[in-house]
Amino acid sequence: MPYEFRQQVRTRRFNGPTAGHCGEYAQANLAILPKAYAEDFLRFCQRNPKACPLLAVGEPGQGHVPALGRDVDVRTDVPGYNVYRDGVLAEQPRDIVEYWRSDLVVFAIGCSFSFEQMLASDRIPLRHIEENVNVPMYRTSIANQAAGPFGGQLVVSMRPMSGAHAVRAVQITSRFPGVHGAPVHIGSPAAIGIEDLNRPDFGDAVTVREHELPLFWACGVTPQSAIESARLPFAIAHRPGHMLVTDIPNASLAIL
Repeated sequence: MPYEFRQQVRTRRFNGPTAGHCGEYAQANLAILPKAYAEDFLRFCQRNPKACPLLAVGEPGQGHVPALGRDVDVRTDVPGYNVYRDGVLAEQPRDIVEYWRSDLVVFAIGCSFSFEQMLASDRIPLRHIEENVNVPMYRTSIANQAAGPFGGQLVVSMRPMSGAHAVRAVQITSRFPGVHGAPVHIGSPAAIGIEDLNRPDFGDAVTVREHELPLFWACGVTPQSAIESARLPFAIAHRPGHMLVTDIPNASLAIL
């Protein structure tokens, strides 16, 4: 269950990618920013809902976000964090207790790991889980809709599938806009500015078999691209692939 899993993360008994864990519950990407930038970042999320579907927004200075679940503490309950200074990745701590400030605002953003349980239930293979690696993620040539200082390029996650599985995956994920929804692109990586599938910008490369199609979903690492482009003096995010597991049932995020 999510609460028990978060306890394992908090006590450092678990520190890896979270794909495949607590599959019936939503996982969240994090962007944690000073209050001075929160309004602009909220508008950025509203303008880029595929990449940044909001699950919850915390109060300034509050590491506990009740909307995400029982005793959730974003300072300790994520397996890995990225700390940015002046838009540059500076540190990757295991927790952010010592980095916490009274002006920080938590944005929890839906994650494509959440719909993977539905894909697996429909017997659609997920290569990164089969190969026990982090999902591959790529920077694209697709520009985000800017808001204030936030812009940057869309980041996508990729899952290779047969044609038949790809059609079904589109049908399933279209019902879950709160966790990125349907793919933003299917097929040629070059068409969205990806030069080599074997060299992801985040995560790990996976096998793409003959006759399989790469499917690309908008990814919650996109805010990190926006943080970099904004050159914020200080910001925190999750380490790609290392999510906050919430108590929110995935089924509650479906649309009819």
